[in-house]
Amino acid sequence: MAKILMKGNEAFGKAAIEAGCRYFFGYPITPQNEVPEYMSKELPKVEGVFVQAESEVAAINMVYGAAGAGARVMTSSSSPGIALKQEGITYAAGAELPCVVLNVMRGGPGLGSIQPSQADYFMSTRGGGNGDYRTPVFAPATVQEAVDMIMEAFEVADFYRTPTMVVADGMIGQMMEPVEFNEPKKRDLQPKDWATIGTKGERKPNIVNSLYLEPEILEQHCLKLEKKYKEIEKNEVQYEMYKTDDAEIVLVAYGTTSRIVKSAIEILREEGIKAGLIRPKTLWPFPFEAFDNIPNAKSLLTVEMSTGQMIEDVQLAIQGKLPVHFHGRPGGMAPSPTEIADKAKTIVEEQLAIGGAR
Repeated sequence: MAKILMKGNEAFGKAAIEAGCRYFFGYPITPQNEVPEYMSKELPKVEGVFVQAESEVAAINMVYGAAGAGARVMTSSSSPGIALKQEGITYAAGAELPCVVLNVMRGGPGLGSIQPSQADYFMSTRGGGNGDYRTPVFAPATVQEAVDMIMEAFEVADFYRTPTMVVADGMIGQMMEPVEFNEPKKRDLQPKDWATIGTKGERKPNIVNSLYLEPEILEQHCLKLEKKYKEIEKNEVQYEMYKTDDAEIVLVAYGTTSRIVKSAIEILREEGIKAGLIRPKTLWPFPFEAFDNIPNAKSLLTVEMSTGQMIEDVQLAIQGKLPVHFHGRPGGMAPSPTEIADKAKTIVEEQLAIGGAR
């Protein structure tokens, strides 16, 4: 298929439809408004249904209902809107209902700003609702990856019967890039014989529920979910290693920030500093294994559009073997390649000074 120029938010919508999504429930909030706008125009053309709900809470519960009937369904919002959806997301996780939730992140906390941010890392990867649950989280760095990851998210959601998230900072939602819509990679999916589609007098009714009043039964359910999450951790990790083979300082970043970091790496290498990048494509499961493959690294620098959240996973990954530094710009500010390179040079110079002192 030939490439076409699309805005990120519209590409999200088209990718969902190409992946078989026929139901969308949402509520407007900047900077993701083009997603519901696109779905409102395009879903009826494929006999799909778009509903602008009265609130984010209503939207996620409509998603719960459609998912419970076995439909491919999606919702999208931006940071404070996703916060409102967290109760419904944990309900869907508890009831094992597949759906896709897109978060086009903006600055926070609270209403914050409408500028791009990455401050929803904790909310996305730790589970913003109650209880023992996790959601797979994809983090695209380009509009093409936005397309590919939305398509894959539907497959992952159905394969594991779980809500699946795609998180993109606002820049990805608003930028325009050439993309192509290839046939999504299909998984061997089981029939949705658990769905509430009516018995037709042929079987007992299916029950979609996340309420378990007997603690022994709930314990078994939670252990079943945990076993599923272990399988996701084992099978669904994705990451990119960029110039890490000889890197003495390894930067860690995701999303748009990783693209800025790549420019900083070119600056550093032109000045003789061997720098590389680990880019998580899945924020959960986090690519801990990638940190076992940086043989020449002497230090790490985590770069985020926040005050520092992914850095905790980086620290867990490296297990104290190397120092972990941080550079962040919160509130909707994006770091520049020059400031990232300057931070990395300072770290390298301090290391050399310590080495010389010894």
